[in-house]
Amino acid sequence: MPGSPTLIYLAPGLFGFARLAGFDYLQHVQKALAERFDGHGRSVQIRVVDVHPTASIRRRAARLVHLVAETCGPDEGPIHLLGHSTGGLDVRLVTSPSARMGEDTEDRLGWMDRIASVTSMNAPHYGTPLAAVFATPNGQRLLYAVTALSMASLRLGAPPLAAASALVAALARSRERSGLENQLVDRVMNAVLQSLDPDASRDVQAWMARIQEDQGAILQLTPESMDLFQATVEDRPGLRYQCTASYAPPSGGRDWMSHMSSPWPAISAGLFHLLYRSTADPHPRYPCRPAAGSDEILRSMCGQSVPSEANDGIVPVRSQLWGEPVWLGQADHLDVVGYFGHRKGAGGWLTCGAHFDQRSFETLMDRIVDGMLEGEASLGSRPG
Repeated sequence: MPGSPTLIYLAPGLFGFARLAGFDYLQHVQKALAERFDGHGRSVQIRVVDVHPTASIRRRAARLVHLVAETCGPDEGPIHLLGHSTGGLDVRLVTSPSARMGEDTEDRLGWMDRIASVTSMNAPHYGTPLAAVFATPNGQRLLYAVTALSMASLRLGAPPLAAASALVAALARSRERSGLENQLVDRVMNAVLQSLDPDASRDVQAWMARIQEDQGAILQLTPESMDLFQATVEDRPGLRYQCTASYAPPSGGRDWMSHMSSPWPAISAGLFHLLYRSTADPHPRYPCRPAAGSDEILRSMCGQSVPSEANDGIVPVRSQLWGEPVWLGQADHLDVVGYFGHRKGAGGWLTCGAHFDQRSFETLMDRIVDGMLEGEASLGSRPG
């Protein structure tokens, strides 16, 4: 219908959330999208799906289907789906003609022909080696601690130093295959929870308990499992699929001495380096990249060759490519959704040396919205 608002649905990544402890995970993306559509004189409504943080991709996708069906209304306004990290896989599964998501979704897809674009931001389309690290018993405890520390870092600007130091030691021991003491994880968790106010601490504890009860997505993000995902999930004909992808500079996480002016940046750089190295570990049979063409795409967009081990600290950069790349540059996994540097009200994630800034973020969001509008323009000519 003429004048119908554009609807945008956002799918958070692994460990992501709509709102937790008074904190909106995708707040910067929401604000940037709203500003740009308003600048084009367009009415827009943006919603974030409240998904289980580590449930299977199928369960997460079903939640997105239900949210759209319940809120999109009977008009003909265009719909856009955007997912960060694992959320990028959720939106691909939702739009796949071959998908069988269950949970009473089959009769809730009447809005499918209104979808104008699907955007994935730093999604592990071909898996990530880091998932294999986190899938082990020790890795699950480590994952629990990394998640808690990341939450504290985003909410407070910098997490408790004792927790961060303990986690760096735990990650180093994990890479050395020398085991992981429960006491180290306990130290991280206790320090994080004590840094929060009582209400926020209770919210985070409940959220972490949900992570323990269902870790289906951790197993599904391994390179081996994503090989099956690629074989079974289809693109919808004529639908615009676009992506953003990023990687940290190879020396950024290793150059600890340049961050020694204060304790947290130095510890943060060490933690990022360990995550980067775990993500860079090559898989002999499942290399986390398209069968062909990725090197040429990266070279043409970056103006130089990109190392084979390049990643954003969580996902290999070549694994992030799907559809049309609209932005590619140096940034870590959370820089691209607005958590960079020391922004007022929400600090950066980890020190990676990428120097991603507000101007970079604005450019990235401009290109995403330009692609969305292109998708709307071609919506009426898509095959039925």
